[in-house]
Amino acid sequence: MATRANFNVIPTICSVEKIQKRARIACFFDKKKADEEEVDRDNSVQTITRRLAIGISTIALFGTATVGKSIADDNGFWLNGPLPVPYATNKINNEETGTRSFLRKGLYIADVGTKGRIHRLKKYAFDLIAMGDLIEQRDAWNYVRRYLRLKSTFMYFDFDEVISAAPVDDKKSLTDLANRLFDNVEKLEAAVRKQNYPNIESCYEETTTLLEEVMTRMA
Repeated sequence: MATRANFNVIPTICSVEKIQKRARIACFFDKKKADEEEVDRDNSVQTITRRLAIGISTIALFGTATVGKSIADDNGFWLNGPLPVPYATNKINNEETGTRSFLRKGLYIADVGTKGRIHRLKKYAFDLIAMGDLIEQRDAWNYVRRYLRLKSTFMYFDFDEVISAAPVDDKKSLTDLANRLFDNVEKLEAAVRKQNYPNIESCYEETTTLLEEVMTRMA
């Protein structure tokens, strides 16, 4: 009986030893793999940290070297603070509303000086005249309205600055031209919004005549 009992015990012990051996081997390989993954992770972190340090150093070195405070303050294109909200100082608003219906908000208008504003007025007047082909395309009216508002907003503030810088004898005629133009732009913008083709066509013809006068005056 004792012998038979011993035979029954021996296979069980062998099985346990094999299982434990396999477990030790598995743990060994798992630990080795974990060590390799940890090394790879450390290398990746070091690489990212090194690249980040180089990037920050480059910004600190070249950023301050190429952009000086005087340039930022003097060139008229660099913003040091919030987006400025322009306003007109001359009497070119609609007398009834106190503003202009076509004006768009949130636009940055670079200070390009009086000569630059005169050039931009002439260019944008030409751009609006060239919009005539789109007037005939009814599916493009929404684009026409957005384009009209954008260009007219720039012209509105440019006109205000040009009037302010003009000689005293020229201020009245420039103000009159600006008001006639913007009155017609408001009518044209309203006609496009209502999609009234006869009014769009007639308002555009009147506005084109005034835009041509602007181009002549700004030549």
